[in-house]
Amino acid sequence: MDQLSLTFHALADPTRRAILARLAQGEVTVNELAEPFDLKLPTVSKHLKVLQRAGLVSQGRRAQWRPCRIEPEPLKEVSKWMWDYRAFWDESFDRLDEFLTR
Repeated sequence: MDQLSLTFHALADPTRRAILARLAQGEVTVNELAEPFDLKLPTVSKHLKVLQRAGLVSQGRRAQWRPCRIEPEPLKEVSKWMWDYRAFWDESFDRLDEFLTR
């Protein structure tokens, strides 16, 4: 699977998007990530593995602490991909507006 597909797959789940939103605020442990969800740690770990495979999250190691952090590069690729379609949508809406004002 290509990188963009991995990223979209990871972003397709609302729990994983919520995890990324939390990580955007700073590094936290898996336990801290699990707190706001009604999920067991193994389930949160599975979500993290999907995010890690997509390159959206990494885990460090500081003694006994394994902080998770967001990795922005794959999100930049999504943004670039979407930006390329923005011109298409802008033109489509301009044509629709022109059609409706005739």
